[in-house]
Amino acid sequence: MLNYSTSEENYIKAIFHLQHTDGTVTTNELAAELKTKPASITDMMKKLKTKKLVHYQAYHGFRLSPDGKKVALGIIRRHRLWEYFLAEKLKFSWEEVHAVAEDLEHVSSKKLIDKLDEFLGFPRFDPHGDPIPDMHGRIETSRQVCLQDLPLNKPAVVSHVSDQSNEMLELLGHKKIGIGTRLEVKRKFNFDNSLEIKIRQQSPINISEQLSKNIFAKYDE
Repeated sequence: MLNYSTSEENYIKAIFHLQHTDGTVTTNELAAELKTKPASITDMMKKLKTKKLVHYQAYHGFRLSPDGKKVALGIIRRHRLWEYFLAEKLKFSWEEVHAVAEDLEHVSSKKLIDKLDEFLGFPRFDPHGDPIPDMHGRIETSRQVCLQDLPLNKPAVVSHVSDQSNEMLELLGHKKIGIGTRLEVKRKFNFDNSLEIKIRQQSPINISEQLSKNIFAKYDE
């Protein structure tokens, strides 16, 4: 199995995430994502093209090759398994796990990661609700709805948070909202699209439109 540098892996992972909104990624998009100069992007794309990990043509953008996508899914698998381990076994808070997992994801031993997966009981989702690719690179998809679109008085379970910045996770912690939280939307205010939600035995609380748009839930059947 080929090994890649930390920098190469960071580029591959970033391209994978950016491709979700558009099949082709531009130099400027990737430079903004990685906070680097366009010239550095061009140099790295040439290296990754030589290794057959990206399809790249100057001034026409780039995208991952099938081999590049396989590498990206392996990095994401490692990252999310380490996040799960840190949160569930070492009791790191969910706003702490991402930064630590950013380092651990570059430990590329397949045997270690497969053993970690087995030790953890083959979890399907990380602490933020993102799906964990299995050893074959398959990702489970689940039907979930943004809180803004959740029908009133429909029981649901929080399953994903799209904005995983420390500031957002700190706010969610303050509101006592996390993955697995059972809630209902009781009212929607047309003035500012804020929501009144009810969490289990707690008194109803109001959350802003900005916050609710980052929270996704599955219906609690």
